[in-house]
Parts: sequence; C-alpha cells; structure tokens
Amino acid sequence: METISATSPADFHCHLRQPPMSSLVTPHVLKGGFRLAYIMPNTKPPITTTAQAVEYKQLLQKLEPNVEFLMTLYLSPDLTPEEVKKAKAAGIVGVKSYPRGVTTGSEGGIESYEVYYPVFQAMEEAGLVLNLHGEVPSDASKNICVLNAEIAFLPHLIKLHTRFPKLKIVLEHATTRQAVEAVKSLGDTVGCTITAHHLAMTADDWAGNSWHFCKPVAKFPDDRQALQDVIREGHPRFFLGSDSAPHPPTSKSTAMPSSPCAAGVYTSPVLLPLVAHLLESFGALDKLEAFVSTNGRKFYAREVAHGTAPVKLERSPIRVEEEWKMGEEAVVPFWAGKQLNWSIAQ
Repeated sequence: METISATSPADFHCHLRQPPMSSLVTPHVLKGGFRLAYIMPNTKPPITTTAQAVEYKQLLQKLEPNVEFLMTLYLSPDLTPEEVKKAKAAGIVGVKSYPRGVTTGSEGGIESYEVYYPVFQAMEEAGLVLNLHGEVPSDASKNICVLNAEIAFLPHLIKLHTRFPKLKIVLEHATTRQAVEAVKSLGDTVGCTITAHHLAMTADDWAGNSWHFCKPVAKFPDDRQALQDVIREGHPRFFLGSDSAPHPPTSKSTAMPSSPCAAGVYTSPVLLPLVAHLLESFGALDKLEAFVSTNGRKFYAREVAHGTAPVKLERSPIRVEEEWKMGEEAVVPFWAGKQLNWSIAQ
C-alpha cells in the first residue's frame, strides 16, 4: 500500500492552552491532518462557564478557521443544571471531569461524583457527553500510585454508567487492559479514546525520560498490546483522542523537588502520519479511517459534511521536527528527530 486516505480525521481529545501558546499550537491541528478537534477545558484559568467556552472557541477559530472546534466545560462546583442547559443551547458538546491533582490543570478537580448527580442528570437529558480522566489520586495508604490509578478508577466508571445509562460517557486516554475490557463490557453509551503515544510506549519509555512523561503514564507491554488489539479488532467505541498536550521545553526538561516536570506529550503537528506509522507497525493500517474518523464521529454524532475531500497519506518518509517555535513560545514534539514512514500528500 503506497497511499491511504481518511475522511475528515477528528481528534477527540486535544489541548490548545491559552495565549500566547495557543497561537503556536492551534494551527498544528490542521497541519497534522485533522479537521475537527475536541478541546479540553483545563486552561489557566479553567473553562467553567458557557460564556468562557464560547469566547475560547472564537479565539481558536480565528487562529485556525479551517478546523471545527468542539468545546467542553470543566466539571466544578460552578457547573449547575441550569448552566448545562445554557451550554447545550450554545453548542457546547461535553463536560470534562478531572480528579483533583492527577494531571495538568486539575488542582480544582473533583473529589466526589455523587454531589454532581443533578448535573449528570441534566447532561443526560440535554445530550452532553461526560469525559472522564480515568484516574484516582495516588494514596499510599491504599497502595495506589500512577501505575494502578486507572484500574482503581474503573469502579467509578461502572457506577456512573449504571446510574445514568443514557448519559454518553467517554473514558479518556485508556492505558490498561482492564480499562479496555471494562469499556467493552458496558453499553453503547460508553466510549473510549486512545492516544497515539500510548500505542507506542510502555513504562520503560518514560522512566527517566521527561519528554515521554504524561498522565496517565504508559503501563506494561501487555497493556499496550490490549490497546493495539482493540484497534486491530475494529471495535466501534474506541477512537483517537490524542491528548496532545503542549508545554514549554523548560517545563519538560527540568524538574526540582518542589516543581516536577510537566505531564504531557505533544503530537499535533504529525498526528495523522504518526498514527498511520503506528497502526502499520501492528497490522492495523486498514483500520486507520475507523480509528481517526468514523468511530469517534459516530459516537459524537458529528457527520462529515457532504463533499468533504479525504485527507490522503503517501508512503514518503518524513523526519519529525526537533522543535516548533513562534516568538518566545516553543514546543518539542513526540519522537522529535525520528522518521515516520507516512506523510500527508500535498
């Protein structure tokens, strides 16, 4: 196979930050081959209201008018059933839940789901999606750390789905075999995103390498195999969410006892070639369009506009840039300096 195409690729988990970083990274969504991006709300400050989300979308649309941006709200005490209705009317698509302290921008994250049941009921009625960062905070007394925090979270996912069976829920950036099996066991209203970098890495890749450190961390080879297998299987409720997360190089390359390195891997500028490269490596290149477009768009009910031209890839090796810069802002992409076997046809 020398060429392959995908109809209107969609990234259902993307971080674009706030200015000035957003000016550098927002155009990279299109550069990486994507026509739709589902935007995370853990900016500084976080996007907690409909008005903030609408303003943020307008900013992103000015930076890259050729991408469709779907907006989310940050689950916090500010979110009420009334605000959910307002968000739906304004075209907001989902609400993102961050357990307190588990990742970038989660300082204001939640500690209990029960208090948000009225919000979830309103979301279920309005048709908003609940996006879950599927980890619990580390707790030595319960033997919980970054390696099993996702597994410890899964009972919360099951409980929420049982309590709100019609609420669409997405378990974000799954990293474990147990997470894959849990999602597969649940109903059609539960989906799951998988990142490109978790298809490539295991714990060995980030242990001692700050550039590969993200939350949730990559786990065991058997876990990576489970992610690859469910894509190769073509399961319709698993789809791409890159969790592409830009950070200044200084925040990734240096760490002190009082300030650990930032969690996040940046893939946006090479995302579609990277996904094709990885899927081919484990015999799933024929599932490319399903993984990067069809499955996610069907789950979110985002149809491709009639007449939209597909994005074509050709077998033409490219070298990943060492760094992307704009003024004082810079980011280092995943696999900087490495070769990918596919490139976007011009």
